[in-house]
Amino acid sequence: MKIFKLFVLGIMLFFAGSAQAQVSVRFNIGTPPSWGPSGYSDVRYYYLPDVQAYYDVPSSMFIYYEGGAWVRRSYLPNQYRNYDLYNGYKVVLNDYRGNTPYSQFNQHRKIYARGYRPQLQRTIGARPGSSRNNSRDQYQNNQSNRGRNDINNRSRVNDDHNYDKQGKVKVKINGRKD
Repeated sequence: MKIFKLFVLGIMLFFAGSAQAQVSVRFNIGTPPSWGPSGYSDVRYYYLPDVQAYYDVPSSMFIYYEGGAWVRRSYLPNQYRNYDLYNGYKVVLNDYRGNTPYSQFNQHRKIYARGYRPQLQRTIGARPGSSRNNSRDQYQNNQSNRGRNDINNRSRVNDDHNYDKQGKVKVKINGRKD
């Protein structure tokens, strides 16, 4: 009877060990922030030229120079507490592999000076509280195109009418334009 109990216990331990190997747990560590640039899901660092700091994506920490040393914090320095991360430009450091991106700080500061913006940059997500889909460029495009399509669409749809520059219908009376 003892042998039978030990045999059953051994089988149970064997199956318990193999069942543990099949369980996998996924953590979503290292997800880029919603203010991060879109199109770069597999990146470790951003350089923020306006604040001369780095952002470590996997640890969700900012890296900046403070008090004579490089520090890692979950927030920006006090003087940048109102900095807009959604509108600020982020340089994606694709070519750096290591733990100290600031080892190339002098080079990054020269290439990407404050105010560096070679192109408009879309973010991964929309700003919290924003009903518009991400970014000012869509807003600017909508503002500059406001009303233009209305006139063009009316003239295409209603070919029997002519429109003046203000979009008003020019009516034909007895073959004359008024």
